[in-house]
Amino acid sequence: MTTTIPTGRHFLQIPGPTNVPDSVLRAMAAPTIDHRGPAFSDLLAELLHDIKPVFGTAGPVVIYPASGTGAWEAALVNTLSPGDRVLCFETGHFATLWQEMATRLGLVVEFVPGDWRHGASPEAAAERLAADTEHRIKAVCVVHNETSTGVTSRIADIRRAIDATGHPALYLVDTISSLGSLDYRHDEWGVDVTVSGSQKGLMLPPGLSFNAVSDKALAAAETARLPRSYWDWTPILGANATGFTSYTPATNMLYGLREALRILYAEGLENVYARHARHAEATRAAVRGWGLEVLCKDEREYSGVLTAVVVPDGHDADRIRDLILDRYDMSLGAGLGRLAGRVFRIGHLGHTNDLTLAGTLAGVQMGLRASGLDVGTEGINAALDVLGRPAAPA
Repeated sequence: MTTTIPTGRHFLQIPGPTNVPDSVLRAMAAPTIDHRGPAFSDLLAELLHDIKPVFGTAGPVVIYPASGTGAWEAALVNTLSPGDRVLCFETGHFATLWQEMATRLGLVVEFVPGDWRHGASPEAAAERLAADTEHRIKAVCVVHNETSTGVTSRIADIRRAIDATGHPALYLVDTISSLGSLDYRHDEWGVDVTVSGSQKGLMLPPGLSFNAVSDKALAAAETARLPRSYWDWTPILGANATGFTSYTPATNMLYGLREALRILYAEGLENVYARHARHAEATRAAVRGWGLEVLCKDEREYSGVLTAVVVPDGHDADRIRDLILDRYDMSLGAGLGRLAGRVFRIGHLGHTNDLTLAGTLAGVQMGLRASGLDVGTEGINAALDVLGRPAAPA
């Protein structure tokens, strides 16, 4: 393969980390301030208030200087005890990693098997919980948007399934790749801990993670016995109440978060969600126009933030990705775990627009044809038809 000298801008079209807006980068370049002084206290109070609408909560949101993996661990160790049973669903690579973490922490995992092409099953949740008459299951863990597959689980439907059984299990949800891109309602959907990270829909670099916490989860933390220190909500929330943190904060990332939230709210969250849905629809139209298959099988579970594309037998998705990077300076997401070499992932989330997506899909189409796939030109035309429709007003 001949390496092309890149010109113009790089197309970062992986499903996270995503492109960071220039104004967010500029905000992060501000001078660092005293994290024990009044200016920081004002900044933190503003953020702890302004972060709530994107989670759909009126309750507390804990901010960590950490990756989303840290927020996973925080959700588990603050609410559970050694030997507790948790119900998890095999929806993809990241759901698998979360249940592996739970096992390493000393929890007993019931892992509902899946084919990586469907989301968590509300029916399976109801069946497992109804059978648990002794209420040994202490938490249900679901990944809202599985980044490895482009499948979005129906969080509200699973909440209704839990409620229908009358089971008291906590409800823990990973929104690392969905928050700020897909409609999400922590309070309305009865979620007890929502896990998230900064580097996807929130349009920041990696480095911040979050737990939105219900009253029920706070009560569970009082009796939880898994070891915790750094991740412990209690000292963090106590310090937050006085305007500070119990750790050295990532001050410049918080400047960026303030600007990112300003951008989201200026567009309007409903408009943000509609834009993501529209771009996802255009991408799926392109995939079908190429005669290829979207990995997600259930249209109710299509992801608004990424599309995983199945390559035909005899072709290697990673070779296609490598060619596209080399010739067109565009990064696409790799297939992870059991999907390695079988799919590539097109990210269409965060700081993006119609022209960026059109350029992305043109680059994919050129790369597919250069890789020897007979995909024709209908894919980009189908996508442009979708993008040519007026955006629905919020």
